[in-house]
Amino acid sequence: MTAPDTGNDGRLPRTGKIPYGGDYNPEQWPQDVQDEDHRLFTQAGIDTLTVGVFIWSLTQPAEDVYDFTVLDGILDRAAAEGRQVCLATATAALPPWLAKKYPEVNRTDFEGRRHRYGQRHNFCPSSPAYRRLSTALADRLGERYAAHPALLAWHINNEYGGACYCDLCADAFRAWLRDRHGTLDALNDAWWTTFWSHRYTDWDEIEPPSALTEHWRGPDHTAFQGITLDYQRFMTDALLGCFTAEKKAIRAHDPDTPVTTNLMGAYRPLDYHRWAPHLDFASWDNYPPLDAPPTRPALAHDLMRGLKDGAPFWLMEQTPSTTACRDVNPLRRPGELRLATWQAIAHGADAALYFQMRASRGACEKYHGAVIGHAGRDDTRVFTEVADLGRELGELGAVTLGARTPARIALLFDWDSWWALEISDGPSRLVRYPDVVHGYYRAAREAGADVDVVAASADLTAYDVVLAPVLHLVKGDLPARLEAVARRGGTVLTTFLTARSDEHDRAFLTDVPGPLAPLMGIRVDEWDARPEDVVQPVELGELTAQARFVFEIVQLRGAETVAVYGTDFYAGTPAVTRNDFGAGEAWYVATALDQPGVDHVVRRVLARHDLVGPYADHRTVETATRVTPDGDCLLFLLNHDVRPAHLSAHTTATDLVTGKRLDQGEALTLDPLGVAVLRLQ
Repeated sequence: MTAPDTGNDGRLPRTGKIPYGGDYNPEQWPQDVQDEDHRLFTQAGIDTLTVGVFIWSLTQPAEDVYDFTVLDGILDRAAAEGRQVCLATATAALPPWLAKKYPEVNRTDFEGRRHRYGQRHNFCPSSPAYRRLSTALADRLGERYAAHPALLAWHINNEYGGACYCDLCADAFRAWLRDRHGTLDALNDAWWTTFWSHRYTDWDEIEPPSALTEHWRGPDHTAFQGITLDYQRFMTDALLGCFTAEKKAIRAHDPDTPVTTNLMGAYRPLDYHRWAPHLDFASWDNYPPLDAPPTRPALAHDLMRGLKDGAPFWLMEQTPSTTACRDVNPLRRPGELRLATWQAIAHGADAALYFQMRASRGACEKYHGAVIGHAGRDDTRVFTEVADLGRELGELGAVTLGARTPARIALLFDWDSWWALEISDGPSRLVRYPDVVHGYYRAAREAGADVDVVAASADLTAYDVVLAPVLHLVKGDLPARLEAVARRGGTVLTTFLTARSDEHDRAFLTDVPGPLAPLMGIRVDEWDARPEDVVQPVELGELTAQARFVFEIVQLRGAETVAVYGTDFYAGTPAVTRNDFGAGEAWYVATALDQPGVDHVVRRVLARHDLVGPYADHRTVETATRVTPDGDCLLFLLNHDVRPAHLSAHTTATDLVTGKRLDQGEALTLDPLGVAVLRLQ
């Protein structure tokens, strides 16, 4: 197989194998404990440590005092032990002196309360004092450690998130609006402010949308969607500005070492597509609910891979056993950690790191899972599993590094649509954007197809199928690009509540689904919404699917009916349609089908393009493909069942995990929670 185009690979750290290790906080421990930790790291194959994440109060105990003694020791010890570090800038948690001296750095919450010192992620992104002091610290770190032999990558801040509604943010928001809209007339038109006498005549009249202004009953209940949508975009950019300021400070001393920050998958508050161009490589922290289907973390992996045009990413954090932040924190069962790590690698991870290396003795993470527990033992189940996996990845070597996914399916993921859909007054607050998107992703993945999860602005020319569920806002030239996919023979699928509004969340003054109506060949004049317990049957051939929440009433304008509603006054009207367009087709699903219904529709679409995989009937076996820079095709088989999976090789291959050669048709058994990595011949 030909190696895929590398596109924009960013600047991935250069390593000879998958970096293995994770977050380490030696500043919490005396020297003898650190000595024992490094012995255990060697035993477990740990070669990479993320350090300095929450060390600001030690490295800068006062505004004019820097003390790098502790951090010097951490990096020097890592280098002496032959380990590499991902060095954080420590700016995610303020030191107490900073909050005391400059109270404006403390955030104001949605209810208008100025917080006092405490917690973490506790800074106002518009605070001049925070920006000045955080970039000064990054500058000092860059100057001191740019040439350090242990340095592998820079890790700015940590898990950016949250929002602030203070006066500084209000002023910054107004400046951001001037840059975005240019004039008050343009802003008033975008926000449709003639509604409820909201027309602004001065920029200073504009307030951040909070519980004190445009919201009631929480952040998702807003009178003016345009204002709230812009504030979420603004806060994304405000926090991004903090990141880019620190990166610039580092780059003044270190032009080469890759820079990242740990993202959080499908994290609603921040539009990561706006961040992607500023990251040298994507990295993220994987903490799915342990009862979630395996396609949930898979979707997040593919979303993170899509940020850098399909380039590999780093799995920056995962728990080796349990989390501590939820009401109930289940334990990973034997084998689940290995399977989750291989799943990340299968979807594009070029590093496998944990949080945390040693369990904290106090505070809120003392019960969080760790490679090394409080007793410091090397004979626990968790440590043994981590060490075994370390040996396995060490034996794999560099085989998967730089490998990319040759997907022919694109799933459009759009933060603007997520925000707009869930803050909209109607038709139903029960529709959750990530749940609908996941349903269509799951259907494609369980059919054995690889999927790229990309922005709505992405180049679609390489894809045979484009899935665009609940794409509430349609912006720019997307309609033309989707039409081009169908015209050349591809398939476009979209759903209810798609193409309802423009980039400002203003309704299109045309038939629903707006600018996609010609492609879909339908018209929607009305829609019904019902409580969750109201189920509408939808006839899909031999399958009777169930639909909930929203039921759009479709009129055909060239499309053909694939499925109909079974009850109510719109019984017999189209619930699913297909429209010939050019050499291809477009599908419209007018309601929230259950998973069997979504599976049925998606498989019909994939079958047209011969994209249903050879193991699609083994529903517990996940498949994923990566192609190495040398052109080798690697097929990952992941058994998510606690029972063995019995397969047969669909082509000649070698299992890189066991070294066994398989002939086409030869029996292949995956152990419970087992993994095979097949190099196809």
